[in-house]
Amino acid sequence: MSQPSITSIQNPRIRWLGLLQTQSRLRRQERAFVVEGVRLAEEALASGWKARLILYTDQLSERGRFVLDGFTAQGAQAEQVSEAVMRHVSDTQTPQGLLLALEWMQIPLSPQPQFVLIPDQMRDPGNLGTILRTAEAASIDAVLLPSGTVDAFSPKIVRAGMGAHFRLPIHEMNWDEIAIYLKGLRIFLASAGQGEPYTQIDLSRPLALIVGGEAEGASAEAARLATAAIHIPMPGKSESLNAAVAAGILLFEVVRQNKV
Repeated sequence: MSQPSITSIQNPRIRWLGLLQTQSRLRRQERAFVVEGVRLAEEALASGWKARLILYTDQLSERGRFVLDGFTAQGAQAEQVSEAVMRHVSDTQTPQGLLLALEWMQIPLSPQPQFVLIPDQMRDPGNLGTILRTAEAASIDAVLLPSGTVDAFSPKIVRAGMGAHFRLPIHEMNWDEIAIYLKGLRIFLASAGQGEPYTQIDLSRPLALIVGGEAEGASAEAARLATAAIHIPMPGKSESLNAAVAAGILLFEVVRQNKV
């Protein structure tokens, strides 16, 4: 059994990774974010992302070691750590023995978008991660994140996204930039009880969809930019749907209506 090279949680690399897990400002400054687990690491490697630093333990599976070898072949720095160190730096309850700091790569925007999603004032990490996973499954051209929406590259959101981050253009923009990018597109705002039922609207592309956050809904800026409001009829007594559920329903109605 090989001996770990890092056994102290006070190691500068471990402290840096811990801060990278918790501080969105540092993630932006360093242009890096943390990915945990073999499956997400596989997704990142297959999508051409680069690792700045990799931690692994002696208990890493054969599948995990194959991924580790793929990154180190590209020149990534890898350090074996003790199980205690991995548990300390991990954001999960049961670490899989593999943790990476990935270099943040901006996937370019399409110059002629056909299908764009704007999660507005989305503050719940689990919801945004699920929305990103759903958006990638629906073949969205881009996800635009205005101010007030949680950092899409936080650990919980990356895990919930299930690899969507590595294939989907995710861009932070202010509303002026969003308006310029969406020029010429119909822009639908999902709003409880407002506008037409989504099943009665022509959702042929190109279009953009704005889905508001859980607590306050969409912002005034979103309402001003939208060209129409749509809603999901709810025969039950609930006042609203979970934001990720609502986004999924609307995204795949667009998919359904645009099938060739």
